[in-house]
Amino acid sequence: MKPCSFGYLRAESAQQAREALAQYGEDARVLAGGQSLMAVLNMRLAQPKWLIDISRTADLDYVRVERDCLAIGAAATQASVEWRDTLADEVPLLQQVFPSISHFQIRNRGTVCGSIAHADPSAELPLALALLGGEVVLAGPRARRVLSAEDFFQGMLSTARGADELLEEVRFPLRRAGERYGFAEFSARHGDFAWVACAAVVSADTIRLAVGGVADRPVVQSWPRLEGTALQAAINDFSWTLGAQDDAHISAQYRRHLVRQLGWRVIEEAR
Repeated sequence: MKPCSFGYLRAESAQQAREALAQYGEDARVLAGGQSLMAVLNMRLAQPKWLIDISRTADLDYVRVERDCLAIGAAATQASVEWRDTLADEVPLLQQVFPSISHFQIRNRGTVCGSIAHADPSAELPLALALLGGEVVLAGPRARRVLSAEDFFQGMLSTARGADELLEEVRFPLRRAGERYGFAEFSARHGDFAWVACAAVVSADTIRLAVGGVADRPVVQSWPRLEGTALQAAINDFSWTLGAQDDAHISAQYRRHLVRQLGWRVIEEAR
C-alpha cells in the first residue's frame, strides 16, 4: 500500500518545527528517521495532512552529557549514539541494547527520539529508558515540560505528548557507581520485534527488572537483593501481573515462561 497524499514541510530549526506543530496540530506528524512512521503511513494507519521533517535541523542533532544524563536530540540517529566512543562508560545498558535493534541499516537512519515517540511496547529503547528512569523533553507553543518515562508511556503506541508538542530530547541517566546491567530478548529472528525483552540493573541493595513485549508498555519492578528461590518466586509473581495474552506468534503461557527465564538470566548477568 501507499500513503495518502500529504503536504511536506522541511524544518530548518526546532523553532520552525514547533511553529508548524502549533499551526497544524492533529493534522501533522513529525518525520525524523522515518523507520517507524513510514510503515504506519504506508499501511494508512495514520493519515496526516502534513509531514514536518526535522531530520536536517542542526539544533536537534546532538548527543552530549549534561549534568547526570546523556541528552539525545530529536534528530540524532541511533547510530550516532551506538558508535559513541564513551557510551560504554556513560550508559552501558544502551551499548548492550543497540545490537538487538533491527539491523544496522535501520539504525543508520532511525532516531532514538523517534523510537521513544513511537512507543512500541516491544521496542528496546523505550525499555531502556523506563528501566533507567529516564526523561522526555516536550516543547509546545507555550512551554517546555519534562516527563519521566513512567508518565510519558501511556499504552500501546500511546504517549503523553500533545498534538502541538515536539519531542525535542530524551535523557538517559549516566551510570551510577556500583550499578551493573543485563539485557536479553527473544524473537523469531535477529532484528525482528521482540516477543519478550528483559533488562536489569543491579546495585548493592536493589534489583530492578524491566520487561517489554508483554504488557502495552515497558513495565519495571524493583526488589531488594533477593537470591535463589526467593528471586525466582518474585520473577514468577511479576510475570503473572503483566497481562500476557495469546497471539499468532506464541501463547501467554510461553510469554510468562520467557519472562521467568530471561528475567533470571539478565539479573545474573548484571550481578
